Amino acid sequence: MSDPKPTYLRDYRPPAYRVTHTELTFDLDPAATRVKARLHLERHPERESGLPLTLDGERLVLKAIAIDGQPLEEDEYALTEDGLTVHRVPERFLLDTEVEIAPEANTALEGLYQSGGMYCTQCEAEGFRRITYYPDRPDVMATFATTVIGDAKREPVLLSNGNPVERGELPGGRHFVTWEDPHPKPCYLFALVAGDLEKVEDRFTTMSGREVTLQIWVEAENLGKTDHAMASLKRAMTWDEQTYGREYDLDRFMIVAVNDFNMGAMENKGLNIFNSAAVLTHPHTATDAAFQRVEGIVAHEYFHNWSGNRVTCRDWFQLSLKEGFTVFRDQCFSADTNSAPVKRIEDVSFFRTAQFAEDAGPTAHPIRPDHYIEITNFYTLTIYEKGAEVVRMLRNLVGWEAFRRGSDRYFERFDGQAVTIEDFVGCMEEASGQDLSQFMRWYSQAGTPEIDAHGEYDYANAEYRLILRQRTPATPDQPDKLPLHIPIRLGLVGTKSGRDLPLTLDGESLGTDAVIHLREDEQEFVFTEVSEAPVPSLARGFSAPVKLRFPYGREDLAFLLANDSDGFNRWDAGQRLAMLALDDLIAAHRNGVEKVMDSRVVEAFRTLLSQDSDDKAVLAEMLTLPSEAYIAEQQPLVDVDAIHAARTFVKQSLAMALRDEFLAVFEANRSEAPYAPEPEQIAARSLKNVALSYLMAIEDEEGIELVQRQFAADHNMTDVRHALTLLVHSSRDDLAEPALRRFGEKWAHDPLVMDQWFSIQVTRPQPDALERVKFLMEHPAFSLKNPNKVRALIGAFAGQNRVNFHRADGEGYRLLADVVIELNRLNPEIAARIITPLTRWQRFDEARQALMKAELERIRAEELSPNVYEVVQKALA
Repeated sequence: MSDPKPTYLRDYRPPAYRVTHTELTFDLDPAATRVKARLHLERHPERESGLPLTLDGERLVLKAIAIDGQPLEEDEYALTEDGLTVHRVPERFLLDTEVEIAPEANTALEGLYQSGGMYCTQCEAEGFRRITYYPDRPDVMATFATTVIGDAKREPVLLSNGNPVERGELPGGRHFVTWEDPHPKPCYLFALVAGDLEKVEDRFTTMSGREVTLQIWVEAENLGKTDHAMASLKRAMTWDEQTYGREYDLDRFMIVAVNDFNMGAMENKGLNIFNSAAVLTHPHTATDAAFQRVEGIVAHEYFHNWSGNRVTCRDWFQLSLKEGFTVFRDQCFSADTNSAPVKRIEDVSFFRTAQFAEDAGPTAHPIRPDHYIEITNFYTLTIYEKGAEVVRMLRNLVGWEAFRRGSDRYFERFDGQAVTIEDFVGCMEEASGQDLSQFMRWYSQAGTPEIDAHGEYDYANAEYRLILRQRTPATPDQPDKLPLHIPIRLGLVGTKSGRDLPLTLDGESLGTDAVIHLREDEQEFVFTEVSEAPVPSLARGFSAPVKLRFPYGREDLAFLLANDSDGFNRWDAGQRLAMLALDDLIAAHRNGVEKVMDSRVVEAFRTLLSQDSDDKAVLAEMLTLPSEAYIAEQQPLVDVDAIHAARTFVKQSLAMALRDEFLAVFEANRSEAPYAPEPEQIAARSLKNVALSYLMAIEDEEGIELVQRQFAADHNMTDVRHALTLLVHSSRDDLAEPALRRFGEKWAHDPLVMDQWFSIQVTRPQPDALERVKFLMEHPAFSLKNPNKVRALIGAFAGQNRVNFHRADGEGYRLLADVVIELNRLNPEIAARIITPLTRWQRFDEARQALMKAELERIRAEELSPNVYEVVQKALA
């Protein structure tokens, strides 16, 4: 597999044969599951007659094959390691096959596999070919009837897509259930779960009056951790009806929690399979962030019922058609349910740190790539998060009413079909009457656009002149870029009044908050009747996924932080102000000169702490310094030691200067009320814990006592985990070790809590972090076969503990390479995802570059899966 061939968008052809109906029978056995498949096939009307039938298949043992009931001779078909070809077939026919597979040996967790004795499936993107021979592509849509046969004691619960239509007992203590899904779907949406499970059940009445049964299936010990997921599901169903007019279409909706899962969750029609971390919550075991994450993921997968299932992708190049649109929908749902400004800040903060890095790296690709080697490598932030930002821009360009009309047209016109991004954008063009041809470049051009902005105020004519220039840097395979259509939402904040000024452009009054459209390489916008000198508030709400540069002075940023009416831009002004101070301190550290704290940052924070805030969660975000990862993305050359030292210095300086203010905020937000994952409580806890982080930054006795008291109170996992993190990340092992031991002993029985325990230890900034990683890899609660464990331990260390992963001796790189090589044999998808930190080698100094490249070369020398091969080849190109 060392030289796999790419697949190109330009080579798309409809399938030679399409499946109209699929009948499956599974006779479950850990080592030898038998799968019988009957496919109702017919020639695709757009393809010529006489073509052979070619089906995908991997790791299958063929036991029988027949066409229209007639067994085939060996010379009538051909088997390869990746499929089956039948040389001559009729125009319309039945294909019967029987294969044998081994779920217990499937460590890749694609197709049918076992997780703790439970059978489950993951078929997106191309896992169905590990179940039976089939045209494993999203544009082949069929109705399914599935019979599952299992041991009545070991597998009392047998689930699949759709509605159950028959069940019964069989000889030998076995039983069966038959499921029918009346909605045509591609095979990537197929699901099967069998095991010893318990259910939590509820009901939902749709807007048309239909009653839907809601079920969450879990192992018995997790029955008390499903309430939040169920409530989130019902909120999502209501929101989708009210916002998009979409109601659920089957008699039941099921979620199953699985411990071993490569992704967060999967939207299989009617039977969503979830990573247990994405569905199980309880105040004693899950943090506020986990509660919010579960709510968002439950909503995301439910929203896929329409944006992804009823209307799906013609091919995998269109992946963002379902994922970008659905991420946008779940972001809007979470914003409506919780704090909209905080949701936007959280999403953009993550986006600018991680997706911008992806755009600037060797694996940069457009939202719709033109080729791939392994499709699972393209389940990326570009496809999901940047795709969502592009849909958000589209909504803002055409307006909500036209966007809703366009989405209605899209769902109704293409129901039951597999379509393209052009189909989606075309519906928006029809609904709005706008020409979106230039806008389509967002889908075909890779990289992050950069906008240089400059503004001048003309006192004599009361005009403000704004000049914008756009460029998109070269990316792999795309050296030259065309100008994009970029909507820039802005306001002008008067320096005397501190208020948004009325905007008049080309004689048209736009109110105090407007969107201008940048379409050329350079454009000038002249606002008239501007009554006082303003400070521009640009790209409000992050109106486009771009890097926008404006020569703000520090006083300008402090002014916007205090006065901007846009919550996102107030936060962004604070981040920019902190970044200017951090840049100075990074340079000071690198040059070996004394570090001096910028008093303007201190005073800006003092002002924030002294003001009454309408949204404590927003204030908590404003008081949080940029992460080391974000700071690194702003530097031309990443100096991990200087970045760590500068950020630590700023935090300690703020803590010393504003100790009393932070203490007052902490005390004002302490509460003994019973825990509830509600916005008001979450906001207060967030603000309290940010203040506690500052109080602990200087490790004085009072700060230590407050942290130890919060840890010992054991009021909820949000507070306990935060306190434990502060103790473990301190310079005092006498504080860290007893707390770790107590926490580990208490929660040794809970895999998800132990994942938190792993992550807290391996992200500590102390020099022993790498040795802790090696030690914890031998812990009985860790397994390299479990993706959650790998992410919690190896992923957290390599991705979040930058100062220790990038040790000058290269031992962090060597450890990650060792893990990637082993995972390449066990689970190539996870191996390809976890290698990412090594692929960014060009951002570092020469010594680290050489060390990182050496480890990539060592990985490349192995017999690699297509997943890892593609990433390594791009990184070293």
